[in-house]
Amino acid sequence: MEEFDVVVIGGGTGNKVVLAAANRGLDVALVERGSIGGTCVNRGCNPSKTLIHRADVAETVGRAGEFGIDADLERIDFPRIVHEVTRAVDGKSRGMERTDEERENVTLFRDDARFVGERTLDVGEKRIRGEKVVVAAGARPSIPPIDGIEDVDYLTSADALRLDSQPDRLVIVGGGYIAAELGYFYEALGTAVTIIGRSDVLVPNEDRDVAETFTEIARRRHTVHAGYEATAVSQADGRVTVTATAEDGEPVAVTADKMLVATGRRPNTDRLDPERAGIELDDRGYVETNEFLETSAENVWAQGDVIGTYEFKHAADHETKYVVKNALDGEREAVEYTSMGHAIFTSPQIAGTGKTEQELADAGREYAVGRCAYRETVMGNALKDRDGFVKVLADPDGGVLGCHIIGTDASTLIHEVLLALASGSGTVGDVTETIHIHPSLSKVVLKAFEDVE
Repeated sequence: MEEFDVVVIGGGTGNKVVLAAANRGLDVALVERGSIGGTCVNRGCNPSKTLIHRADVAETVGRAGEFGIDADLERIDFPRIVHEVTRAVDGKSRGMERTDEERENVTLFRDDARFVGERTLDVGEKRIRGEKVVVAAGARPSIPPIDGIEDVDYLTSADALRLDSQPDRLVIVGGGYIAAELGYFYEALGTAVTIIGRSDVLVPNEDRDVAETFTEIARRRHTVHAGYEATAVSQADGRVTVTATAEDGEPVAVTADKMLVATGRRPNTDRLDPERAGIELDDRGYVETNEFLETSAENVWAQGDVIGTYEFKHAADHETKYVVKNALDGEREAVEYTSMGHAIFTSPQIAGTGKTEQELADAGREYAVGRCAYRETVMGNALKDRDGFVKVLADPDGGVLGCHIIGTDASTLIHEVLLALASGSGTVGDVTETIHIHPSLSKVVLKAFEDVE
């Protein structure tokens, strides 16, 4: 059995723990069968947002006539777009792997791992043990038990980012952020997209006003069947048909060249046998951790998607800092999520932080609402953003409870609020007392916060 100071399971953000441990002179094992870089680099953020930028360019050209500019979208070279992005992503992953291999005190195990005892794993035909273990095994697409799904060819989000040819018609099962982003990408490049979602709105985890607005916008772009559950799928002549049913029993059938299943993600713990190491899971299969990111097993920490707190790359990066402090440096610093935000890179973009209005109402909290539409600002009008708005939720003392944005550059605008929460007093005044450049788009955030006051 090989002994290590630290064993890290997962080469996504876990790779950052590996390098931090190596820099401290520790003998480290990294267990990762797939490509180094994890979901974000290979199957998530990096390829999807790079591809989506191409969709943004296509949309800009398509809207040029609204601004008095004559431009035609004559041809889209879909294979070139995908191949360029894939090549860049694969190159980055290979570069990360070379960095690991060049470190004398890092051993890379390219196989599946399963716990067989306390901090002990079988990796392929080898058995290894770590004085300390970090579980960063990530998550993967969850496939629902739809009748016939095992007999058809379907895409997951990873597959949809690497298609060699563009489908004429695409049906997406699922109405969350992956459906929103990839539906936009394919539609902007010329594919006819149909989205089937169980909730009565798309992106249902967002604030209700944002979700309703986005659903209305999506209906202009796609065929949307919200409030329908996919019950059966079949394949014939190279095409897939999805049958879905509404709550009232109304059926709908959609036939397309390709089907994308985007119904959420599940943790990879079922592949690890964590219970044999004394690592407890919650009822959804995620690793349970305390505020120091310690698991129920001694000297075992966990981070990232596998703990299910916030399944964002930036959340995993944030947690890595605490795992390094607590696992490698012997500190006991509780992880802090006060300024955690998120964004959906569709068109228009969506971003948010904190509580939604529905969560506050359900909890019986007292709150005030501030709001400003993009069209009420100079830059919003210049951009012809007719649907966008910023919505602020605050307590009676001015403390920011939540902020939700839909519109141009929402993913950037939200950072003003995140900074106020992280480094300011966390109040409405942090924003309203800041001098905003006129007529920047950030004035829409200022006006929404002023509306609270």
